[in-house]
Amino acid sequence: MPGTPAAAKFKALFQGADPRVCAAFWLFGLINNVLYVIILSAAVDLVGPAVPKGVVLLADVIPSFLTKLVAPYFIHEVPYHARILVFSALSAAGMLLIALAPTERHGGSIGMRMVGIVFASLSAGGGELSFLGLTHYYGHFSLASWGSGTGGAGLVGAGAYVVATTSIGLSVRTSLLVFSCLPVIMLLSFFAILPKGPLTAADAARQEYERLEAEEEAEEDGLRDPMDDETALMGASLISASGKSFASSSHSRSRRHKVLTSLKTNFHRVSGLFIPYMMPLLLVYIAEYTINQGVAPTLLFPLRTSPFTEFRAFYPTYNAIYQTGVFLSRSSTPFFRVHALYVPSLLQVLNLAVLAAHAVWDFIPSVWIVFAIVFWEGLLGGLVYVSTFAEITDNVPTAEREFSLGATSVSDSAGICAAGFVGMAVEVWLCGWQVAHGRDYCRRT
Repeated sequence: MPGTPAAAKFKALFQGADPRVCAAFWLFGLINNVLYVIILSAAVDLVGPAVPKGVVLLADVIPSFLTKLVAPYFIHEVPYHARILVFSALSAAGMLLIALAPTERHGGSIGMRMVGIVFASLSAGGGELSFLGLTHYYGHFSLASWGSGTGGAGLVGAGAYVVATTSIGLSVRTSLLVFSCLPVIMLLSFFAILPKGPLTAADAARQEYERLEAEEEAEEDGLRDPMDDETALMGASLISASGKSFASSSHSRSRRHKVLTSLKTNFHRVSGLFIPYMMPLLLVYIAEYTINQGVAPTLLFPLRTSPFTEFRAFYPTYNAIYQTGVFLSRSSTPFFRVHALYVPSLLQVLNLAVLAAHAVWDFIPSVWIVFAIVFWEGLLGGLVYVSTFAEITDNVPTAEREFSLGATSVSDSAGICAAGFVGMAVEVWLCGWQVAHGRDYCRRT
């Protein structure tokens, strides 16, 4: 009821939220991540049965990881509007390459598809660190909306691909061509929906700071004489060519010194971010993606004891349950926060240990218990993600916050990369163990 205390408390949680900001950042999170999910959902169709699906995962993650590793040190020089244009173009071009590449039966190879996946991955990595940095100017509700949008991408991406290719009956190529139009929503979100006031004010403040800094440098280098205007004009006519050359050289050395100092400062900032923020995010992603890619394909039960009629139904069901947990927890920031980030990260490692142990010793009596653990896995993963960036927003000094939000985003991609390699080996070993001990379900999928 509108007049109840519960309704009043709920309304108070969203006091001060700008609907346009929330809508824009939710769409940023959705579109930036949804193509990644669609590509993974289409892995079998993209590379065929003979190529390990981990190849698609790694092609979808490694470029993003490298972007997040390097870009925070220079991307602040690129205006946000230019970044959005580049990322949207890369995403669209990547999906078009994936969709239009000739199939093997028509003389093509998977090489062009891999290039398209790399383009989409570069866009997703640059987009994530940029949009997280952008939340610095728009407050907590922008971060909460971004997190919810990224969580929704898992459900929307996987569901959209299944609906397009199975329910509607579109071909894989047609479906991917349709999805290549999605980056247009990102453009509309930034240029038409997002209020530009906070970003404009920040740009003006930065330009004023740079102007004052340039004036100070000019005075230090002798390029601006502190005498009165008449004396300065007389002195200017006496500056020799060699003096100008010396001043220019001095200015160039000063700029190089500033760049090196900035790099050293940012490296120092990253070292300060690693233990409290980057490490728990890295741990939770290694654990959950090792579960998803390496352990989950072997978590199979006799069909007579399950709700399924074929073994291939287990894995997509696990993925759907996991994505539901991720969406709920990534949408939870206004209601619930975790400050001790290592607690859910270590609980995720415990999930990995329990499920891997079951894959070996078969001690969990029902698939419904595994469903519950997988849902819990999704809740923990999403919770660590949004809580990490919320903690940075709360605790990192304002001057360092934009860089810190972007730099910390490398941890999730690093975790997925590590889990991609580990997961391929783990799945093969677990399946081999099960077959050797009389459980050959993993060979029947």
